Amino acid sequence: MTYLVELLATACNELFGITVEPELTRPDEQFGDFSSNVALQLAKQTKQPPRDIAEQIKSYLEANNDGSISSVSVAGPGFLNLTLADKLLLNVLHEVQAKKTDFGKNQTLAGQTIVIETNNPNPFKDLHIGHAYNIIVANTIANILESAGAKVHRVSYHGDVGLHVGKSMWAILKHINNDPSQLAAVGQAERAKFMSEMYRQGSAAYKDNQQAQAEIEELTKQSFRLDDPIFTEVYETCNQWSFEYFDTIFKQLQSTPVEKRYLERDADVLGKQLVLDHVPDVFTESDGAVIYEGEKDGLHTAVFITQRGTTLYAARDLALAVQKDEDFKMDASIVITGNEQQAYFKVVYAALGNFMPELANKCFSLPHGIIKLTTGKMSSRTGDVINIEWLFDVVAAAQQDKGYTGDSQADSQFAAIAYLFLKARIGGDIVFDPAESVSLEGNTGPYLQYAHARARSILRKAEVQGASEVDELQPAERSLVRKLSEYADAVERSSHDRMPHYIATYLYELCQTFNRFYEQNRVIGDERQDFRLSLVAAYAQVLKNGLELLNIAAPEQM
Repeated sequence: MTYLVELLATACNELFGITVEPELTRPDEQFGDFSSNVALQLAKQTKQPPRDIAEQIKSYLEANNDGSISSVSVAGPGFLNLTLADKLLLNVLHEVQAKKTDFGKNQTLAGQTIVIETNNPNPFKDLHIGHAYNIIVANTIANILESAGAKVHRVSYHGDVGLHVGKSMWAILKHINNDPSQLAAVGQAERAKFMSEMYRQGSAAYKDNQQAQAEIEELTKQSFRLDDPIFTEVYETCNQWSFEYFDTIFKQLQSTPVEKRYLERDADVLGKQLVLDHVPDVFTESDGAVIYEGEKDGLHTAVFITQRGTTLYAARDLALAVQKDEDFKMDASIVITGNEQQAYFKVVYAALGNFMPELANKCFSLPHGIIKLTTGKMSSRTGDVINIEWLFDVVAAAQQDKGYTGDSQADSQFAAIAYLFLKARIGGDIVFDPAESVSLEGNTGPYLQYAHARARSILRKAEVQGASEVDELQPAERSLVRKLSEYADAVERSSHDRMPHYIATYLYELCQTFNRFYEQNRVIGDERQDFRLSLVAAYAQVLKNGLELLNIAAPEQM
């Protein structure tokens, strides 16, 4: 593609004396391999009809290319459609063979240091489907950024202080009658369920019971101080339970371990100091609280320090940004959040921008939509959630209904869940249908896994000798090679936009292209066997590379 861009730029310069940076897009295959609207770009400057410009560029390309372009056509008001010579497309196969697992990687982000929160659940609460989404998507984005040459640091951030702790601790202390030794009655397998139930009870009490609300407020303050021995003993025990549970779930979600865990407790003092240091130039005192008046930025007003003198999430997020930058000297910091938190992060970053503008410009949040079940919306803020264990249980049940067997069941369960999240553009809502997610037909993770296993099965039946040379590609062969050549573009676009769905969409299209090729062309026993086996091998390699970027296993057999 670089060759084509340079050739088009040269044509524009020599024909019209204008320096441009032509852009290439990939049209439907029937129109060629690449398309350019450079003639439309030049029309205003040259005062010529764009189609006349396109015809002149067409003639130049036909006369001056090195044989890499087999045909050039002009379409519509002046679009140039370019079809590559087979010999140029065939270079893709050799590149796949040479680079193998490195095929598709690029260096567009080389030299950049990026910090991404790949998990951020709060202790004293259960893990729900929304957490699974954040963990899977963030870890995949980290993979993609690494494939583009960035130095990526995976970190996590956990709220171990605050109102949610007060709610949980209120219910826990009542359940054990303020006797920490009674926690021993909660078995290890029951701890996550116990913590979820305690949070639910505390949340309900805080909402409906005025006395309980006052007690929870006091326990919230205690979560910062930890100067009551009974509270502290119970808090530390249950906090440890939470992180042991988290680590188990992270493994189940195949998340790469983080380099550093940040805690809100550690961000509290610095966050408070950052706010107080910028009163009144950035923040304002209001009825005993400290606020940021976001209306001046077209945002909403937010409280950073409460009337009680305790920090809220916003102040601690200021400190977190500073801590990350001090630890990693980052070029960018990425957080995956729900759409409902987007306005909140805009206020935090706007406030930060008033006294640390360079740091604020490094901070990004990627908002995602709601995950819904086919039976309706999941989750709530009252403590009633659909947890991750349920998610895996319902997928396992769907597998059983479809007769899944073998050692790959666990990998297929994760593939079903992960691909469902990753194939959707970040920002849109996702509807989760367990039966559909495990299907070996259609746009699902297990289908892509099966497609890889099927290709490997073909290769096991005959030894691949290497890419034998052919002079011309037959139509279905050419379509498959053309599709293989698009993989690097999909990866680069995903890393640039931080959107994994480009890769997911590409992989599904690649499998469909292969299916059409395989239906129309005999591989083993054909006179073109060696070449077609090398084509199948390249397809399997690219499919595996893409699946592994999505953190999905590419099984040899299913």
